[in-house]
Amino acid sequence: MRAADRVVARAVRQGGTWSVALMLSVVGGAVLQLLFPYVLGRAIDALADGASVGNGWFAACALVVAGVVAAEVLGVWAGGVTGARSAGRLRRTLVGRVLGAGPAMTRRFGEGDLVTRIGMNAEEVGHAPDALASTAALLIPTVGGLVALVLIDPWLALALVAGLVLITLVLRAFLRDTTAIAGDYQAAQGDIAARFTESLAGVRTIAAAGTADLEARRVLAPLPRLRAHGLRLWRANARAGVQAGLVIPLLEVVVLAVGGWRLGSGDLTVGELYAAARYAVLGAGMSAAFGRVGQLARARAAADRVAALLDEPAVAHGSRPLPSGRGTLEFRGVGLTVPGHEGLDGIAFTVPGGTSAALVGLSGSGKSLLAALAGRLADPDRGEVLLDGVPLPELPRAELRRAVGYAFERPELVGGTVADAIALGRPMDDGTVRTAARLACADEFVRRLPGGYGTALADAPMSGGERQRLGLARAIAHGERLLVLDDATSSLDTVTERQVGAALTGELGGRTRLIVAHRINTALRADRVIWLEDGRVRAHGPHETLWRDPGYRALFQPPAAEPAPAAAGPRGSRGGTG
Repeated sequence: MRAADRVVARAVRQGGTWSVALMLSVVGGAVLQLLFPYVLGRAIDALADGASVGNGWFAACALVVAGVVAAEVLGVWAGGVTGARSAGRLRRTLVGRVLGAGPAMTRRFGEGDLVTRIGMNAEEVGHAPDALASTAALLIPTVGGLVALVLIDPWLALALVAGLVLITLVLRAFLRDTTAIAGDYQAAQGDIAARFTESLAGVRTIAAAGTADLEARRVLAPLPRLRAHGLRLWRANARAGVQAGLVIPLLEVVVLAVGGWRLGSGDLTVGELYAAARYAVLGAGMSAAFGRVGQLARARAAADRVAALLDEPAVAHGSRPLPSGRGTLEFRGVGLTVPGHEGLDGIAFTVPGGTSAALVGLSGSGKSLLAALAGRLADPDRGEVLLDGVPLPELPRAELRRAVGYAFERPELVGGTVADAIALGRPMDDGTVRTAARLACADEFVRRLPGGYGTALADAPMSGGERQRLGLARAIAHGERLLVLDDATSSLDTVTERQVGAALTGELGGRTRLIVAHRINTALRADRVIWLEDGRVRAHGPHETLWRDPGYRALFQPPAAEPAPAAAGPRGSRGGTG
């Protein structure tokens, strides 16, 4: 079974009891439609024999019609509920998988493309149960009509079989072509969404450069491709409709011609001929499946895109508890290959518990990759990373996330209030939240907000530096053993950065700190410095020792040959920020 078909089958199961109600309604309605020609034919024969209109066959006709109407109403209701439930559950699964995979997922799929797959494509898959049930239900009157014609007259059945073969071939080609075209159409939609998401992230730059028109053209560049695929879908529908439009009338004419011949020879009654005509129409009802087959094709194409997310391996976690310790971080022969980017190779060092280590190096040397590995936002291709002697994959998810706190250059603040953004879903008392904010130099500006820590994030406009301080507070509140700070102070002014840096490179409750550093003061205050170059550790040790190397000094000096600032000297000297 294809991955897309497995996703469709899953959507049917996730409909629960409503999927059963949907199937019963469409099957019941199809059976009643199949029964109606027989009942009406018997009523016509009874009327021809002189029976009154009030005989039982006409009452049966009324009951069958009422049943068909009831089945239609239930089918529409059940189809809507099933689609909503299936799409909703699928979205929850996809969101959990994407967020659980973290940066690994966004490295493969663009953010806008992910939104399209989780939103629009999941909605298309949610329509699959209705399309499947309706398509399957069309087989009942087709098969039933064929059987009925065999019972009435085998010659009529032969005429119907010939037409059904042609209709089946048309439907098969239509499903194949439409699935492929719908997949291309949805991929073009995802491309536009991805481009637009990129533009929204850089909207200030676009506005400042005055390139809105140019950017709009870039975002909408896939529109001709989208239009071409849309036209292909329209042509596929039109072509299949024309083919069916030619086959079905011809089929009905042939069945009626054969029936008229049999009527003239005395082998059929008028009622049987009417019933035969109705059964021929029902038998050819597979042609009405084009709309449902088209919907099923779009669902299968969307399921292909959804399956790509579900096929991404989930991050596995162990069950080994952390022993007592202060957060000793160890890299043993770690390597990571990133296609198109500088990776890491042979990374080996240890940061003793409770100490601070600054990661330095030129742009692209692998600092952020190493920071991601330190708290298992990514896994190495080779080697292992340990926290207090335990390899990170062996730790339970909850324990790992309690032990490690992250702060980033552009933190996303999540939650209803400022306090919620710091606590981020964990039960914390006010004292813990305020202490973390104070260590991140955020307490003062938070208390000035209208509602203090209870201020809604939407009502708390903040500068980039203030957002960074809340991100730092969140990391401090969450990381009980290890803090990983990836360029987390770049937006702070010099005074605040010095205050925050002093807290981060001090004891900070005995926690280990791994800091991606760009400023010399951070390296100067750290217990040790890890110098990365081309994805490898060139050297590590105290700042004073590394400073003797001209290559290390060049990391903090302007490109022109100028005297080094006083702060570049041994620990404790005074000077600028570098």
